Amino acid sequence: MGEQAVTGEAGAAPAPKPDAGTAPQPNAGAAPGPEASTAPEPDAGAAGGGAASRTADIVPGPGGVMTDEVGVVTGELTLRTEYADGQVALRVQYREADEWYAVTGGRAPLADPAGLDAVHTIAVGLLDRPEG
Repeated sequence: MGEQAVTGEAGAAPAPKPDAGTAPQPNAGAAPGPEASTAPEPDAGAAGGGAASRTADIVPGPGGVMTDEVGVVTGELTLRTEYADGQVALRVQYREADEWYAVTGGRAPLADPAGLDAVHTIAVGLLDRPEG
């Protein structure tokens, strides 16, 4: 016997099947944590082509976060994961400050911009250590 998953509202059009010309999106419909922003944000520092970013408030562990510009930063920070021109980059700022600092070693090629959410989630998971 065949089973069919029912989602959405009554009378709504069914979602297209993955083979209907659309690629499935990982974690589609997953709710972000309360501190995370998953909507694309304008990126003033990136030039052209699909620039997007994600941000989250974090508290790193006792070692802080090493930055290229000022060394280690500690305390309440905001992490921004930026995508532009086939590259992903991590930046941090003291919460509600104006200056952003590049996370040392926090830049890598990213061929598919759809991977931005996954990279951001991993970066938050690695850097957000409020308990040490």
